[in-house]
Amino acid sequence: MSHYRHSSKLAYAFLAPALLLLAAFSFWPVFYGSYLSFTDFSLMRTTHWVGLDNYQALFSNDMFLTGLKNSLIFLLVVPFTQIGAISLAVLVNNQLPAIRWFRAAYYVPVVTTVSVVGIMWGFMFHEQGTLNYVLLQLHLIHTPLGWLSDDALALFAIMFVSFWRGLGWYMVMYLAALQSLPSEMQEAAILDGANRWQRFWRITVPMLYPTIMVCSIMSVLAALKAYQEVDVLTQGGPMNSTFTALYYAYDQGLKHLKLPRGLAASFVVSICCIGIAFVCLKYLKPRHRE
Repeated sequence: MSHYRHSSKLAYAFLAPALLLLAAFSFWPVFYGSYLSFTDFSLMRTTHWVGLDNYQALFSNDMFLTGLKNSLIFLLVVPFTQIGAISLAVLVNNQLPAIRWFRAAYYVPVVTTVSVVGIMWGFMFHEQGTLNYVLLQLHLIHTPLGWLSDDALALFAIMFVSFWRGLGWYMVMYLAALQSLPSEMQEAAILDGANRWQRFWRITVPMLYPTIMVCSIMSVLAALKAYQEVDVLTQGGPMNSTFTALYYAYDQGLKHLKLPRGLAASFVVSICCIGIAFVCLKYLKPRHRE
């Protein structure tokens, strides 16, 4: 018993620095920010408790409701990102010539800074840019499209950039999972006459289920918290069509210095993230654990 207590104390001693940092820079800001969302906090006057006033104003604001709707539309990126990442992982898991260069190339968008991404895709999506030029040459369109200036297209253009940036990250996670799978089941299936497609769906995908669950939850949370691509490409325009809930929080809290309103919007986004993550955990739970 004494040995067990000594080991526990030693473990907590090693955990203490990290827990203190988390408490100072994560837990306390979240707790205090949540409290401020129920106040009329201002640097210029005394803070008073206002209860749910900020939240009532939030849900009566058309811009926030538009942002919340756009954040939910952003979830459409998730299945395409996961399917694309699994497909790329299966592709680069083969021993092909220069396969390491392909893996590195697919991962480049992940390590590219947001400012560079904004400049590059700004040129690509410009009415006289590369994308319209290619589509015109292929006779798929007759006039240039305003990918970032048309309120019907801008949000989907940003969603595509988010898809492009996230593909390499999830590909690496699926590739690591594929390379850790035991080969005995694949060899047994080959001996039983299963073709490649049957082996993929009956063996590979079920064994990848825990990784699919984790990646799907991470992708859902990233979609709900979409902000960077919006900020560098459209700043919420045109006509507020690309406002997301988190960008609204940034706009209110830092641009217009309405900190309680911005914190309330952030709190609502956090609740949505927790709720959807819970649903994903419930319905994407690995089947072998049931």
